[in-house]
Amino acid sequence: MDAFDENLEPTKSAKRAYDAAFKLGTTKGVDRSRAVLAIADALNHAFDDILEANTLDLETSREMAVPELIIDWLKLTPRRLDITVEILRQLGELSDPLRRVRNADYQLEDSQTYSQLMPLGVIAFIYEAFPELAAVVAGLCIKTGNSVILKGSTEASHSNAAIAQALKSAIAEVGLPEGCIELITAEHCASIRDLITQDQYINLVIPYGRSSLIQQVVRQSTAPVLRSGMGNCYLYWSLNGSLEMVRWMIIDSHSSEPDPVNAIEKVLIHRQAMPSSLVTLWNSLQEKGFEIRGDAELSEAFPQLQPAKDNEWGSAYLNKTVAFKLVDSLEVAISWINQYSSGHADCIVTESYQESRQFALGVNSASSYINASPRFSRTTSRGDSIFLGMSNQKGHRRGLISLESLTTVKHIVQGNGRF
Repeated sequence: MDAFDENLEPTKSAKRAYDAAFKLGTTKGVDRSRAVLAIADALNHAFDDILEANTLDLETSREMAVPELIIDWLKLTPRRLDITVEILRQLGELSDPLRRVRNADYQLEDSQTYSQLMPLGVIAFIYEAFPELAAVVAGLCIKTGNSVILKGSTEASHSNAAIAQALKSAIAEVGLPEGCIELITAEHCASIRDLITQDQYINLVIPYGRSSLIQQVVRQSTAPVLRSGMGNCYLYWSLNGSLEMVRWMIIDSHSSEPDPVNAIEKVLIHRQAMPSSLVTLWNSLQEKGFEIRGDAELSEAFPQLQPAKDNEWGSAYLNKTVAFKLVDSLEVAISWINQYSSGHADCIVTESYQESRQFALGVNSASSYINASPRFSRTTSRGDSIFLGMSNQKGHRRGLISLESLTTVKHIVQGNGRF
C-alpha cells in the first residue's frame, strides 16, 4: 500500500495533527499552560487504569520472552507516575516559551527587524517502552504549541492506550483541537516507516530508545530527526584523579534508572595507574552489583575481569556493566572517546586545570563533565527547565532536549511606511 494513501492511518493522524497545529500555534500561552496542568491532573486520576493496563503488558511481554531490559523500561510504578505528574505540573508553571523577541543581526534601513521563537508544527515521537514518556512529550509539545503523534512499542500497547486516553480527555476538557495528540496503535498495523515518511505533515521526528531504533528512524525518515543518545558514556581517569571521585561518578551515573541516559559504561585509565587502586575500585563496584570487564591487557593481568569484545567499545550495555581500558595519555583517551563514545556525555576525573580544559575542548561530545557526575534528570534541582533527553547530533539542537528544542525562529521585518 502506498505510504501516502489517505486510507492509511498514519496519514490520517498526521493530517489531523497538521490541521490542529495551525490552531494550537496561535493559542495563548496561558491556555497552553492550562492544558499541560489538565494533562497532569488527568494522568493523576487515571493511575489505577494505567497500572492495570501496564500489568497486562508486563504479563504479555514475559510470555513473549521480551528482553529483561525492555521489561524494566516498561514496568510502571506509582512512583514513576508520580514523577511524571510532577514534571507536567512544573512544566505547566513555566513561562511561555513562544513569541519571545530576540534581536536580529540582519537589519534593513527604515525598518525594525527582530526574531521570535515559534512552534515547529507537528512532532512525531517514536519510543521504545517508557510509556510515561508519552505524557512528558505531550506536555512539552502542547507547551510549545506543537501537535504530537505518539507511536510506542507493541510491548507497551495497553499502557500507551491508557495514557493516551487520559491525555486526550484533558485536551478535550480545555477545548484544544482534538488532533493535538494522536496515537498510532498496534491495531493500525502501521510500521514506523509509514509514519516518519509523512514529511508533508510532520516537521520533526524524535526517536527514543536503543541505538537500533534511532538508526532505523534516521535511515527511513523523510522528515528531520532529532536523535537522542542513551548510554555508552566514557570517563577518563587521570593519574592525578581521585579514586573516590571515579567510584562515585560511576555509581551515581547509573542511578537514573529505568532510563540510564548518561550512564558511564566505559572507563579509560592511564597506564601508570596503581594496580591496587584498580582492584579497590573493581571490588567496590562489584559489591554494588556491577559487572566489570577489561580490555585484553587488563583481563590478562587480572583474571577476575571478563574480556570486553572489540565491538563493545562503541555500543551501549544499558545495564550495570562497565568496561575498563588502559591508555597511554589524555590525547589517546580523547581520540578513543571521539571514535567510540555515543557522543552526548563524557567525563574526566582530574585535579589538573590544563587537563580539564584540554578534555572539554577536545572531546567531540554534546556535553563534558569535569569531576562531576553526568547523571541525567528531566527536572533539575537548580533552574527552571524540563528536559526529555540528550541529543548527540550536531544538526538540529545538539545537547539537552528542552522546550526550546521544539521551537524554530521566525525573522520579522517591520517597515515604517517609507519607500
